[in-house]
Parts: sequence; C-alpha cells; structure tokens
Amino acid sequence: MRLWLSKLLIAPAVIRTNKPTASSIIATRVAARWNLIVLLAYRRVAKPSPRVVRLQSVTSTQDIARLLPIGSVVVAEHQTAGRGRLDHRWESPPGTALLVSFVLQPNPLLSLAAGVATAEACGGGVRLKWPNDLLLGGSKVGGILVEGTPSKAICGIGVNLSWAPPGAATLNQDRDQLLDKLRIELERWAATSPDDVLARWRELSDTLGRRVRVELPGKVIEGTAQDIGPGGELIVDGESVTSGSVIHL
Repeated sequence: MRLWLSKLLIAPAVIRTNKPTASSIIATRVAARWNLIVLLAYRRVAKPSPRVVRLQSVTSTQDIARLLPIGSVVVAEHQTAGRGRLDHRWESPPGTALLVSFVLQPNPLLSLAAGVATAEACGGGVRLKWPNDLLLGGSKVGGILVEGTPSKAICGIGVNLSWAPPGAATLNQDRDQLLDKLRIELERWAATSPDDVLARWRELSDTLGRRVRVELPGKVIEGTAQDIGPGGELIVDGESVTSGSVIHL
C-alpha cells in the first residue's frame, strides 16, 4: 500500500517563553499538526508491509524519516534542502533522481554497507569512492548520508537517474524498479557480517590502490589509499583517516 502526500512542510522550531504568545501557540499547533500527519501516514502504510511513505516535495527525506519507526522508508519526488556529508547540498529537478531514506537499526558500518547495497542494486559498473560516493565511469552518480541516534539510523540515498549537474553522471534506470532492488540489497547488506561487508566494499572500491588527497580541517594528507580498517576508516600510507573530503589524484 502506498501513500502520496501532495506536499509536506517541516514546521519551524518553537521558542518557548514563560508567557506563551499568540504566535508561539499557533506555531506549536502547526508543528503538532504536521507531526500528526506524518505519524498517520506511517500508520496507514504500516499494514500491510512494506512501510513506504511517498511524498511530492519535502525539505529532505531525512527530516521525515527521523520521525518514523525502524523499518520505514521515505521516498520523495523533490527535495528543497537535500544534503550530503559536510553540509554539501544535493540538488536535482523534480522526478529526476531516486531520493530515499531508510530507518534502520544502528550499525557502525552502515555507510559502507549501504554503499555496497546501492552499487549492487544499480549494477552497470557502479563503483564506490570512500566514504560514501557512488561513481559511474569515474563521475559521481549518487551518494549516501547516514545520520544516527542511539536507537536508530537514518540512511539517505540519492541516485541521479535522468539529470545530473555538470561533471556528474546519470544512471538512466526506472526509479521504482531501482528502489525495489535497493530495498532488497540494503536489507541483505545491513544484516551481513562486518567482514563480508568490508570484503565486498574492497571489491567494489574505486579508491583503494589510488593516490588520494584527504582534506581535513587544518591538515591535508596525500598518499596511496591502501585499505579500509575494521571500522571503515581509510588507510592512507599507514595513517588512518576517519573523516574528510577525499580527492582521487
């Protein structure tokens, strides 16, 4: 069962004061109303499984998924404030990309597992760039953003299908078919042992064995990307890198 909402807006945060004002009361009611809509949407699609909420326009699928229970999936036609790692923006015209967020159990290797799952679902020579980019022919075709809490993880995945910004690539696949394959692969790889996830990531990697430059706050590392460690960290000339922007040289 699939539910479409024509448009869903995230209400701004309410600033509380000792004496509530008319505007704060209205804002609180609006926020509560939109939260109720999201929860009702989940309940309507929760039975029968799978639990997929389909939306037209949202700030980000991550914002909606954060409100929902584990097992939920949020898909949108368009994002007005899509984002990637390090506050990078994700922009695409409506209906030209797969924009989806999954609510999953916490997993320290989820970003790598999601990369493997997405590459497997996309097929066609899609490779992985550490830590979370999907490459096709050496150009970016998609990306992954994992945001977590102690109780759940929100895994956002974006794949360019029929449009891409300059220098990027498109996959040219049907969105719903790709989503169906992705859901199967993500469920599989999110439950796979860490050793098997790391082994498959290495096989799909476009980063390992290459010279790279890692840009960190106040520091730049250049060298050969030798391997990934047990926690998913990148090993560059013997030095472990846990975050940063990686450039293939």
